Amino acid sequence: MNANRRALMSAATALLLGRPMARLLAQPKPAAIDVVARKFVFIPGEIHVKKGQPVVLQFTAPEVPMGFNLPDFGVRTDIVPGKTSALKFTPDKAGTFTFLCDVFCGSGHEDMNGVLIVSE
Repeated sequence: MNANRRALMSAATALLLGRPMARLLAQPKPAAIDVVARKFVFIPGEIHVKKGQPVVLQFTAPEVPMGFNLPDFGVRTDIVPGKTSALKFTPDKAGTFTFLCDVFCGSGHEDMNGVLIVSE
């Protein structure tokens, strides 16, 4: 392969690979938020995030198995004592949204909820 053809192939490859790489680099870094699920409360009970910014909620439960359900965004996870459960999503709408425990965890389970506040 001659030098001109090699240079042309290198430029074409860089152009083709450059666009996806540029999009990947332009994506915002996920915000990592630690959440503890205790009987019968999420700590924190109010989580603030920005619309369009990826979020990773990192759950722990020191006592009993729990669940996390954020129905307005169609995301949920199980939270198992002794393990960290990571839930990644990108909020695509602004507002205040209720999340709740969806695994029965005892007599205070019905009141175990919190809010996700998504700003523009």
